[in-house]
Amino acid sequence: MKQALATLTLGIASRGDLHPLLLEYLPEEQIAHFGLLDGLSVADIAQRYGPIAGEKVVMAHIEDGSYVVLSAARVENALQELIKKLEYQGFETILMLCSGEYKNLVTESAVLIEPYRILPPLVNAITSGHQVGIMVAREEYLDEQVYKWRELASKPHFAVANPWKSNEDDLIDAALWLQEQGADVVVLDCLGYHQRHRDFLQKLMGIPVLLSNVLIARLAADLLV
Repeated sequence: MKQALATLTLGIASRGDLHPLLLEYLPEEQIAHFGLLDGLSVADIAQRYGPIAGEKVVMAHIEDGSYVVLSAARVENALQELIKKLEYQGFETILMLCSGEYKNLVTESAVLIEPYRILPPLVNAITSGHQVGIMVAREEYLDEQVYKWRELASKPHFAVANPWKSNEDDLIDAALWLQEQGADVVVLDCLGYHQRHRDFLQKLMGIPVLLSNVLIARLAADLLV
C-alpha cells in the first residue's frame, strides 16, 4: 500500500494525540513518524548540530526529557535532506511538527505542511474578536513565540508551563494568569502538550483551549481525504 503521510519532528518522533486522530482518515500502514534526532546520542547530536557562537539556534527535547540547543542552519539543511528522502520513499504529504521558522524547505511534488506559517492565520480566523493567550513549554521559547504570533488581530498574552512535569501546578498557574489578563481563548503551542492538558485546562477555566498540534493534524487529515 502506498505511503501517504509522514510527520517530522526535531526530537522524538511524535505519536501522542496525533496518531489516533490520523487513523480516523488513513490506515496505519500509510502513516509514519520521523524524528531528526531519533537514535542519536547527546554526543552525536552535538557533533552534527551543535551551534557556533552567535548563530541562530533552535531547541528540541530528547528522550531523557532534557532539551538540546541546535544550530538552526544545520537543522534546516538536515530537514531538507530528510524531506527529499521521504518524498523519494513515496510520501505524498509531509507534516512538519518542528518549532522554529524554516524559510527554505521545499518539495518537488509532496504537500509540505509547516505549522509556523499556517497556525497564526488559522488561529486568527478561529479566534476573531477574542483575546488569545498562548501557552508555551519553556521561557526560552518566548521571543520566538512573540514573533510567530505577531499578526494576530489582538496582541496575545504569553505564559510558560512545563508539560513534562508530573504535577499540574505550572499549568494551573499559567492558565489562571492568562485568564486574569483577559484571555478568553488559550492556545497550547508545543508538542509536549497533549489532549489531557487541553481537557484539564478547558474544564478549569471554562473557556476554549486549542491544541496547536491537533489543529495542524486535522488540516493534514483533511488534505488526505
